Amino acid sequence: MVTRDDLESYLIRMDAEFEEVDDGMFLVRPENGGAIVVHHSDPVLVVRMKVMDLPSNSDGLGDLYETLLRLNVTDVIHGAYGLEEQELIISDTLQLGTLDFGELRASLDSVQMAASSHLARIKALAGIEGGE
Repeated sequence: MVTRDDLESYLIRMDAEFEEVDDGMFLVRPENGGAIVVHHSDPVLVVRMKVMDLPSNSDGLGDLYETLLRLNVTDVIHGAYGLEEQELIISDTLQLGTLDFGELRASLDSVQMAASSHLARIKALAGIEGGE
């Protein structure tokens, strides 16, 4: 079982910029911006990244939601997109009992890569400036 100390050592080994913001909860700041929350919550590790705020008017976002569901199946290797209040997040849940360094690194890379590679398309579908 991966402990909180093991998790911290994995983050150090990745040469990640991070800080512990609460007991077992780390804020990881990737080189290209953003922030990923990594929460050690026995028996799982939760990885979450805010992608963007959603428009306050959610009318006409059916295409966005359909695209997110399709991306969950086709492009998101680790985790899935989801909605929390007025935020679009991408999250992944890993079992602490079998977690190793490579799996954690793959999860963090996948979450970050998915969010950055889909962002312009997602913003365009949400009607937010800066989209495609």
